[in-house]
Amino acid sequence: MLNGISKNILGLTVAGILAASCALSQAPKKQMKDQAEYDLFTGITKETDNNKKLSLLNTWKTKYENTDYKQERLQLYLTTYQGLGQPAKMIETAKEMLALDPKDIQGLYWITFLTPQMNNAAADALDLGQKAAEGLLGAEKPATTDDAAWKTAKAGMDVLAHKTLGWIPMQRKDPVAAEKEFAKALELNPNQGEVSYWLGTVILQQKKTDRYAEAFFHFARAASDGPGGLPTPQGRKQIDDYWLKLYTSFHGKDDAGAAEIRTMAKAGAMPPAGFKIKNIHEIAAENEEKFKASNPQLALWLGLKKELVGENSASVWESNMKGAALPKLKGTVISQKPAANAKELVIGIENAAHPEVTLKLEKPLPGKFEENTVVEFEGVPAEFTKDPFMVTMEVEADKLSGWTGKAAAPAKRPASAAKKAAAKKK
Repeated sequence: MLNGISKNILGLTVAGILAASCALSQAPKKQMKDQAEYDLFTGITKETDNNKKLSLLNTWKTKYENTDYKQERLQLYLTTYQGLGQPAKMIETAKEMLALDPKDIQGLYWITFLTPQMNNAAADALDLGQKAAEGLLGAEKPATTDDAAWKTAKAGMDVLAHKTLGWIPMQRKDPVAAEKEFAKALELNPNQGEVSYWLGTVILQQKKTDRYAEAFFHFARAASDGPGGLPTPQGRKQIDDYWLKLYTSFHGKDDAGAAEIRTMAKAGAMPPAGFKIKNIHEIAAENEEKFKASNPQLALWLGLKKELVGENSASVWESNMKGAALPKLKGTVISQKPAANAKELVIGIENAAHPEVTLKLEKPLPGKFEENTVVEFEGVPAEFTKDPFMVTMEVEADKLSGWTGKAAAPAKRPASAAKKAAAKKK
């Protein structure tokens, strides 16, 4: 359960206990009641079995409830409960320590550390954790502590305090306040996979789609196998699957894009300036603009067709299309009437095999259409059916081009009787 930060604090704890043990006879304001109390204390500090140590501590408390060394005894209780893996008891002990000395660093530290670990979102637990974390930020160097050691330990305490001060508003449904503290914690120590995951979570909770890219970045950071990722492969895999699903829903499937985000996230705790991921609507709009630029006629037709098959198709037809000359369109001939010298052509615009438009021609067209004949035309819509979909347009002779049908060859005239007789004589 301990990380590098807590080990620094434990170093101070052990040093403090040893100093107290060595200075018992030198402390003018503190005295052991008798030799038996001193022997108890000495036995506790030498005992390595935590269960036996706890029993000795209970004996000391029972026999010498009002000892001058209550704070030292609580320190010993704290490390013993830690060794026994009893965090709830550690919190209760830390509260007792703070009742005796509100600035006790160990009491402040352990409540700050254990508040997120215990995952207790009760109001009183959150209030206690917040007060302890704020106290830890303001902790002052003990007079007997080396300056360099204190600097290192205090840096770790500040990281922990901001982490807890972010976790608490996250439980209170205040993602903005939580984000501020998590960002500060990562600024002080960028290699905290859990904090990166929490930061992504509270950004996502703010429901600002333009910031979803940041959330995906922090999730990718937590899922990375670098120093900024979660400690276990299982945890990293779970977060990677989670954010990739969100990313695909937001942006669309893009393995190369996801790989690029993973690479950036592994390199640093915060996304680079201007980092953005386009959502599917932005991508669709861009693709539509590209399509319009590359194939304006088809884009125009698809836009008209979309309106005609929508809920307001009748009003769109009557007010916007019927009788209105349309810009030039292009389509593939599917059939003609009659079989020669066509007066009507059935056209597929979006799909060469799917009838969508019937052209009523001002003048018949010679011959029969050839397979895959594509014509361009400008027509005036005259009739419309939604199901089956069909728009009938009237087209003037000079408004259609691309027809390749050939006129039928003239029929041969029968030979005259004289010619037939002459042919027989020969």
